[in-house]
Amino acid sequence: MRRNLSPSTVRLRRSDARRRVSATRATRPPYARMIKIHELIAAGKFPNCSTLADVFEVSYKTVQRDIDFMRDQMMLPIDYSSVQHGFHYTKPVGSFPTVNITQGEVVALLVAQKALEQYRGTAFEKPLRAAFGKLTSTLQDEISITLEDLGSAFSFRPMGAAGQELAVFNILAESVLSNRTIEFDYHALKKNKSERRRIEPYHLGCINNQWYLIGNDLQRGKIRTFALTRLSRPKILKQTFRRPADFSLSKMMKDSFMAFETGRSRTVRLRLDDFASRLASERIWHKSQKLKPLPGGGAEMTLEVGIAPDLENWILGWGSHAVVLDPPELREQIASIARTMALQYRQGT
Repeated sequence: MRRNLSPSTVRLRRSDARRRVSATRATRPPYARMIKIHELIAAGKFPNCSTLADVFEVSYKTVQRDIDFMRDQMMLPIDYSSVQHGFHYTKPVGSFPTVNITQGEVVALLVAQKALEQYRGTAFEKPLRAAFGKLTSTLQDEISITLEDLGSAFSFRPMGAAGQELAVFNILAESVLSNRTIEFDYHALKKNKSERRRIEPYHLGCINNQWYLIGNDLQRGKIRTFALTRLSRPKILKQTFRRPADFSLSKMMKDSFMAFETGRSRTVRLRLDDFASRLASERIWHKSQKLKPLPGGGAEMTLEVGIAPDLENWILGWGSHAVVLDPPELREQIASIARTMALQYRQGT
């Protein structure tokens, strides 16, 4: 079922998405301009591109594009009168055409807006809200929908979102888009101090709420992954590079559970109790996962994935509800960590 956007009904407000008008240089979103153009034409004012350009303080060509869109896309019967030197309607037009949008599209738009909440308080909040405002600027101020309060119907509650520095992110994005080598200080988790790295940046990816830079490490001669939270003092160099035509993040990470590149997949088997098997069946943890119910209850989960710290941490998160069956080295690693944890609790440290 479709709903019309109408200025007479109120359900979803866009006050944050409005473009503010400068006192010296007034600008309006295209939709608002076209509504005003329609009102002038319908009132028999015979406006033309020159007069409208003065009213809106935009260029002649901008007005002409608005007129063309109204005539060709909105199918309004606009014609130009050489006698009156302005535009008029060749037949009666009752009201300006509304933008048709499905209820599902309204919900999707709201969910997209709510998704921004996971970046509230971070450096990304302001530019994301500005971008969302521009995307929705052609909508009218109110939307007619059947749900009474979509704003309270959806929410996002992110956990462990990284505090990225927008300035750092922008520099990295510029280097990726311009194919220019970049230098930065990087503090690896297993290092006592940071070191200067020189990288040919190939890709920026957000994995599990954290941004990573993937590129060719020129000192090591290998493609490496860098967490932006451990990266500082980036500097774009003059040297350019050509990204390999066969580079693909999906291929590079095909054996990864999350962000750690392993280069080799293993068959990982876990025995899950009833509690864990129900939870595991509700989500796609990895594209290779398979669940097989066990006769005595619970299920066996199989994954084709590389062994890495993110996989180990995920398994440990299940606590006593999951047991590693294969491979033996992963089983022993998880058991060793569990023994160390138990010892720490017994010692009270």
